[in-house]
Amino acid sequence: MNVLINLRQAIMQKVANQSDADIKDMILGSVDGDERALPGLGVLFEVIWKQSSPEQQQQFIQVIQQKLKDSPA
Repeated sequence: MNVLINLRQAIMQKVANQSDADIKDMILGSVDGDERALPGLGVLFEVIWKQSSPEQQQQFIQVIQQKLKDSPA
């Protein structure tokens, strides 16, 4: 568990002072990329999730469920 906390902290520190364009580039470079990038996207999603209202969280869940149904297995 300590490794996860350190990884989370490292990712947060890496993106803390980046510009919008830098963060977008990081996301675009991670999507459909190397699986090693997935923890970074997970940390970014965690930040969004924690700052979202219950209604927004429910919307995320619905979008995820729909996209999973729509995507080929």
